Formats: sequence, C-alpha cells, structure tokens
Amino acid sequence: MATKQYTEEEVAKHNKEGDLWVTIDAKVYNLSKFADLHPGGASVLFAESIAGKDATQTFFGLHRLEVLHRPQYARLQIGTIAGEESVIKPPTPGEVSRVPYAEGTWLVPGFQTPYYTDRHRKFQTVVRAFCMEFIQPDAIKCEENGKRIPQEVVDKMSEVNLIAMRLGPGKHLQGRTLMNGTVTPEEFDYFQYELIINTELARFGGRGFMDALIAGAVIGLPPVLNYGSPELQARIVPDVLSGKKYLALAISEAFAGSDVGGIQTTAVRDGEFWIVTGTKKWITNGTFADYFTTGCKTETGFTVILIERDDNVSTKAIKTSYSATAGTAYVTFDKVRVPVGNTLGKVGNGMSVILSNFNHERWMVTGMALSAQRVVVEECMKWASQRMVFGKPLTSQAVIRSKLAAMISRVEAGQNWLEHTTYQMNNMSYAEMSSKLAGPIGLLKQYVSRSGQQTATDATQIFGGRALTVTGMGKVIENFSRTSAFDAILAGAEDVMADLGVRQAMKKMPSTARL
Repeated sequence: MATKQYTEEEVAKHNKEGDLWVTIDAKVYNLSKFADLHPGGASVLFAESIAGKDATQTFFGLHRLEVLHRPQYARLQIGTIAGEESVIKPPTPGEVSRVPYAEGTWLVPGFQTPYYTDRHRKFQTVVRAFCMEFIQPDAIKCEENGKRIPQEVVDKMSEVNLIAMRLGPGKHLQGRTLMNGTVTPEEFDYFQYELIINTELARFGGRGFMDALIAGAVIGLPPVLNYGSPELQARIVPDVLSGKKYLALAISEAFAGSDVGGIQTTAVRDGEFWIVTGTKKWITNGTFADYFTTGCKTETGFTVILIERDDNVSTKAIKTSYSATAGTAYVTFDKVRVPVGNTLGKVGNGMSVILSNFNHERWMVTGMALSAQRVVVEECMKWASQRMVFGKPLTSQAVIRSKLAAMISRVEAGQNWLEHTTYQMNNMSYAEMSSKLAGPIGLLKQYVSRSGQQTATDATQIFGGRALTVTGMGKVIENFSRTSAFDAILAGAEDVMADLGVRQAMKKMPSTARL
C-alpha cells in the first residue's frame, strides 16, 4: 500500500488530460493512464468537480466501496492526504453494522432483550466472522456464475459442524464440537443459536446461494433423523452432515405443489423393494443430490421413501429467475428399485412425516427471508444518505423517508413476531409445536414473504434505474426484487399459509363465543 503523503494543493496541480489525480476518502489516486479505460468515459473524470479535487462524494454517488478494493483499482492509489485518515472502510469479519435498523435490536448497544445473552452475542460474532471469511467470497461468485457451492466451502462448514447445526437441536449434535466450542450441543436450541445461523447466512444478498448452502439437506434430512431406521440413519446421516453426500427433499410435482396429497409418483411393492416411477419438479439441490427424500403414492396411501441416485434416477436443471447455483431440478424416477428399509415412517403415514417437517422448514425460510429484508433496509439507508439529488441527499425527500419508514416497520414487526414464535418453539415439545404453532408459523411466513415483496417495490423506487442492473450500486436490490417472490412460494404458498393459519384458529374457536 502506498504511504507517500501529499497536500491538497499538490493534488490540485494534476487536473488535466495525461496528468489526472483525484482524492477519495483521503486516499490519492493517479488516474492518468486509467482515464481512457474508465467505463463511464474519460470525459467524466475531467469534470470541474473531480479532476485534482476530492471526489469522495461523486465517487460514492456512482460506485460501491468494494470497487476501490479490487486489485486493478487499488493499485492506482499512490498515497494519502497529509494529516487526514481514511474513514470509509469495509466491515471487519464479525463486525456489527452501525447503520440504524441494519441489525436486530439485540445487537444494538443500549437496547435490552429478554431472549439473548452475551453468549449469544459471542456466538453471533463467531458465525458472522466465519461466514464473511469462508462463505461470502464464493457466495458472490456462485450467485453470478450459477455454479454449485465449492466442495472446499462445504468442507469448511463441516469442520465447525455448521451443516449439522442448521438442522436445529437434537441427537444429531451429540458428541460434536460446534463452532470450535463456542456453544455446546446441550445449549444449542432453535432460538439462541439456529436462528442466528439462519440470519447470518442470509446476509450475502443472493437468494440463489441461500438455497445452494445445502438447503436440501436442511429440509430433507429431518425425516430420516426422525423416521428412518437406525440402520438407514447410520449409513446416510454421517455422510450428509460431513458434506460428503448431498440430499434433497423431493415432494413437489408439476401437478402437486401445495397440494401434497395430489402427487402422482408411485411406489409399488415388489418383495423387499419398492419400484418407484414418477417425476418431481422445483427440487432444491436436485441437480447434485445423492439422495432424495421422496413423497410417493402407494397402495395404502401417501408414503415417504429415501431414494438413492442410480442409473434410473435422472435430473435436469430448471431455469429460474434466481441463480442456478441452487441446483433447482426436475427429477425423474424410472422404475427405480429402492429397498423397503428406506421407508421413512409407516407405509401410508407419509403425511404425518412431511407435516411434522413443515414447521421447521417454514420457520427457517421466514428467518432467512427477514434477514435478507434487513440487508435491503441497510442498502436503502446507505444509498438514501449518500445519493445527492437537487443538491441534497435523497433523505431530504419526504416520500423517500416514508418508504424507509414502511420498510423499517415491516422488518421490525416481523423480527418481533419471529422471536416470539421461536421462544414458543424453545419451550414446547415437538408434539405441542405441531398442534399449536403450525397456524401461527404459517401466518408469520405469509406476513414476512408479503412484506418482502412490498419492501422490494419500495427499494426499487429508492434506487431508481440502478435497481434494475445486475451489477453496481443497486445489485443487491435487483437480486432481491427478482427473487423475493420465492419466499412466498417455497415451503408453502403464501395464500395457503394464510388460510392454514385461519383454519387452525377456527378449529379452536370456543363454541360459546358470541358477540
């Protein structure tokens, strides 16, 4: 890094073609040779307000901070302004944002919480640092190129048992060292630790990569853990939790989405084997999965069977509006022979197997969706503060402040509802959660997913044309606007969730209730 110091007067002398310097955040850049390569054209750099002057405000009205740290641009720095220090810096691993409403209030100094302790804050710091160092760089790359998550990242996640922790508390954590000992298996629960993980994994601004991070196993392995035979668990679970094998939940079909009972994939008994025939659609991680937790129609009713990939199982990528890195697939089972021992739960009792899994899946989707919305709030707060229009920042416009207020209100309301629901999960048995929380979680998911789409609209208006570009200042908003609707569909369509919540409430209406 260049260390030579210059005065503002020295920089001001370099203000013409072939000899062009600028200052950005107390750093001096020599753009003499770069001017002709500037993507916006050389003439922009020779403007009266830029050449030889402090161009900090102009730069951040057009570019993100990360641009300055790219090698091809960082090497243009030749020194600093004497007596001044750079103050605009990227966050250090584990650092909490100081932007208002960019974090849950439990991470904001001075605010109190009935749910979290200093141990939770320590865990959150460790998880964020890990994500920033080992996951975020590949998250950005994979979101853009559509390639699956690198095995090196999966191995890193496995080393700290992050894959296992994403499945929530349970016997699968026993004997494991979690995040290098930051939390014990006995301490780990939905609220204090799993919710933190979901929140941190969703901060990368890429919806496709969120699903690419072994989401298939998160929603597909619990039925194996809860309903698989000990022999099946011993053979399958270790490889999945170590990242050596991949698993996907295969329920949805072209003719059966939220209507789980309408599936057409069949499993016919042939001695000690099932013969499975049919297709599945929109299967997350399906293109690279080794196992499929599959809903099938049998002679005695809906049954869930774990199918291992072989020559009679084929997958084809489905092009979606979010990144191909999620591995969304169309799966075909062509008379696949599956051992009867791979049956999960009782034959004909598959609905109970799947429904018991939905609460956790919907809660997870809700938590990650809410975290992504908070990232959007942070992006909009930053942009509205630094973007100058009519000589003033965007925040001087009442209509912009109104949109920010709406976004903040939605995310804070969702956060409080989510934390309250998670607290109930922590203090209920599995059976109680199934009977008491299915409706509330459905309503919560519906509220958060709908809020996300409203926030996407507001954020697009705040960023204007930049919200339509895949790269640059508005890239996070573009990605969120394009993909936020997924949260309204995955794990149960938004309208179905709302109806589920009301139907469950109506079942509990006291017969004596009258106006």
